[in-house]
Amino acid sequence: MTIFQSIFLGILQGVAEFLPISSSGHLIVAQKLFDLNEVPLIFDVLLHLATLFAVLLVFRKKITSLFASLWRFVTKNTTEDDAQNLSMIVAILVASFITGVFGIIIGKIIPDLPIQIVFCGFLITSALLIFSSIMSKKQKEQNKGFQKITIKQGLFVGLIQGIGVLPGISRSGSTISATLFCGIDRSTAGEFSFLLSIPAIIGAFILEAKDLTILSQTVSPLPLFIGCSVAFVSGLLSLKFLLKLIKKGKLEYFAFYLIPLAVLGLIFIN
Repeated sequence: MTIFQSIFLGILQGVAEFLPISSSGHLIVAQKLFDLNEVPLIFDVLLHLATLFAVLLVFRKKITSLFASLWRFVTKNTTEDDAQNLSMIVAILVASFITGVFGIIIGKIIPDLPIQIVFCGFLITSALLIFSSIMSKKQKEQNKGFQKITIKQGLFVGLIQGIGVLPGISRSGSTISATLFCGIDRSTAGEFSFLLSIPAIIGAFILEAKDLTILSQTVSPLPLFIGCSVAFVSGLLSLKFLLKLIKKGKLEYFAFYLIPLAVLGLIFIN
């Protein structure tokens, strides 16, 4: 892998990880075009890990608040203000467990899937984005939108995120859509979706860590470092950009990019 390729893949990962266009799907397509089939999945996971630090940076105050509420719960010193945080913690744990089960099952078949599945995934993501936009507008018109996430909602979002493990289906797009469908307000939906990415990325890294030695044989340290650094910076910028779009309810715009991409890919890429 060249430095140029690592920079391109890093930018692609950083931008696509948070924008609802499927980073895994885009990385598979890019590696296909660059003929990088020998690069193990752990390379993609490390790029995801780099973007994880962007989530930790942007949501550092919320994460600190969640841990503070959890500590007060353990020490039996909770307040009324902790209820929403504790509810979100439980929902994150439930959703992550469901996603983990799906991830382990689906993860075994992903390497054998034809690339056409990725482009079909782009179409599914487009449908989810258009659907979530409709739901978001209805909530705004009816002045609805709950901030507290229940266990049942966590189960549903975890199920949808598990399906989002399939390449081409955006994790952020699917979880935001699922959360909005549950009646959660836009701001909380975006926050919950990106906090969910923390255990999802860490779990993926643990599952693929065994291939770190294989990675060293195919990708040298410098391109790997540069790719991860670029993924962090581009991820930070795209995350802040998407949070603004979520509040405005403009996620369906990305469908106008994904649909032509999927159609062209199905026609020209084998």
